[in-house]
Amino acid sequence: MRLSIYSKSNTLLLSALALAAVASCGKAPVEHQTATKQAAVEKPVPTSEPVAAPAGKVVVYQMFTRLFGNSNNANQPWGTIEQNGVGKFNDINQAALKGIKELGATYVWYTGILHHAVIRDYSAYGISLDDPDVVKGRAGSPYAVKDYYSVNPDLAVDPAKRVQEFEALIERTHAEGLKVIIDIVPNHVARHYKSLDKPAGIEDFGANDDTSVEYKRDNNFYYVVGQPFQVPKPLNGYQPLGGEAHPLSDGKFDENPAKWTGNGSRLAQPDFNDWYETVKVNYGVKPDGSYDFDRLPADYADKSVQEHAAFWQGKDLPNSWLKFRDIAFYWLDKGVDGFRFDMAEMVPVEFWSFLNSSIKTKNPDAFLLAEVYNPTLYRDYIRLGKMDYLYDKVEMYDSLKLVMQGKGSTDAIAQVQQGMADIEHHMLHFLENHDEQRIAAPEFAGDANKAKPAMVVSALISSSPTMLYFGQEVGETAALDSGFGDPSRTTIFDYAGVPAHQNWLNDGKFDGGKLTAEQKQLREFYVKLMSLSATEAVFNGAYQELHSINKDTDGYSDKTYAFARFNDSTKVIVASNFATEATRFELKLPADLQKQWQLSKGDYQLQDLLSERKASLKVTGDTASVKIELAPFESLVLKL
Repeated sequence: MRLSIYSKSNTLLLSALALAAVASCGKAPVEHQTATKQAAVEKPVPTSEPVAAPAGKVVVYQMFTRLFGNSNNANQPWGTIEQNGVGKFNDINQAALKGIKELGATYVWYTGILHHAVIRDYSAYGISLDDPDVVKGRAGSPYAVKDYYSVNPDLAVDPAKRVQEFEALIERTHAEGLKVIIDIVPNHVARHYKSLDKPAGIEDFGANDDTSVEYKRDNNFYYVVGQPFQVPKPLNGYQPLGGEAHPLSDGKFDENPAKWTGNGSRLAQPDFNDWYETVKVNYGVKPDGSYDFDRLPADYADKSVQEHAAFWQGKDLPNSWLKFRDIAFYWLDKGVDGFRFDMAEMVPVEFWSFLNSSIKTKNPDAFLLAEVYNPTLYRDYIRLGKMDYLYDKVEMYDSLKLVMQGKGSTDAIAQVQQGMADIEHHMLHFLENHDEQRIAAPEFAGDANKAKPAMVVSALISSSPTMLYFGQEVGETAALDSGFGDPSRTTIFDYAGVPAHQNWLNDGKFDGGKLTAEQKQLREFYVKLMSLSATEAVFNGAYQELHSINKDTDGYSDKTYAFARFNDSTKVIVASNFATEATRFELKLPADLQKQWQLSKGDYQLQDLLSERKASLKVTGDTASVKIELAPFESLVLKL
């Protein structure tokens, strides 16, 4: 059984958080919980005021860097670099970046950059060996960071110059008009953390910890005093490296006393399902769940970044807070433009107020994205934690997934959008990422075309950023058994190739030379849609759902969704068909929208922005409607 610590289905995640709630602090600050829950229930009425923006929306392209440039298609389970190959920083050339730019991208999230534990001998470069008993996969989890001040040596042509090679990639990315995001993983680090490249004056995590006590505020870790760490008992015949012999693979790992595990387990021998390859970072949260730092007053939800920064000035802060600030500053100085924060809800919101206000003081334009799955925490982490954006996984993604699978109704989309009205600009939309199943996988939808209507809705329904995962735009199925990684998700633990993406990669040409006709058509759809999202200012404008008043219309079903977007100069009607059958209906506009758009009696020509199709909006007195015909999985984006 190959368990992914980052296969975070909602049920499994909430279960893990419940088990580790006190230890991980995955909860709202006490004095804010009531207000937060109330805000989540009240379902604010959508505003008609547009979000001020000069152009289209932000588009993030997530690249799993180790896999992106790899042309090797051997794909041996548990294969080595020599067998299966690995992508390098240098593979990401101008052609690759231009291809990403075609998808409307404004940011590239280079995933798996930081030096994490890997099963490969880099001792010639002074790097200590990692133990397969506490590493998931051969290539290792990118979320078990071993050195925050360096990058994965696998990604460099010359490991001795790995940081310089990444700096060159940052420069190439900027030269193509794209900005750079990397991960910061604040909740946990690799079981064997050792920084070779830390600047002068920086101390390693845990270097000065008092290991004779379970907790001390300025300890970086929590300790199971008097007990050595024990490797978890494997499940279902699991063997590190698929059973291959390795000098360190002996079922043991030297750690005494044992540290708490990354997901909050306090056992000296964590369970195999725990995040046993990582240890939890202490942010000044006591074992009983109380806090060893100053709390933010409730009214700071309405205060500026500058006021948050001022609040923390002169405060005596836990040591881990300062360490992560220094890490963020280090990468900002290298030219990184923003961060994606892993499992942010497992870290106290006060820390985020401190870190993010520090980052924004240094770089006001820094892009700050957080992985948060608990909707009752959203508003706190945006308003108190000063996050720019959060994952909209539990609400929008989960609703669209059910519709794509034929298990859910589009009614849920309208409900989600209404409930998010006050924070919708801050909720990042996606249909794939490294944690989720590929849409084309049989375990998800089995057909990449089923993502088309969902992608139109996801990308155009709000002013939120949209994220694409590499290979999504060419229908990657993630069917491979790569070793530790599970089929249906592109592996993040193994050396592998990504077949559909490799067709676009085309041996490093990045020109789509090996794409099938269907893959080319799918990529062209993504290019057109995402370019539209990124360049049309109207999608930063006002939103009006058209779903409710059309639900009883003949031909309009719970597999159809329609809405309008508009600003002072542009009006757009969007209609999508999630069904496997074609449909036709007469889409009605509400009277208040007709009045807002100042539509007088007559016929108005509409142009579909995704194709050459045209339609006519007919206004007669108090009614306005347009006849819509949609093929299976088709959408129209009709501009007035």
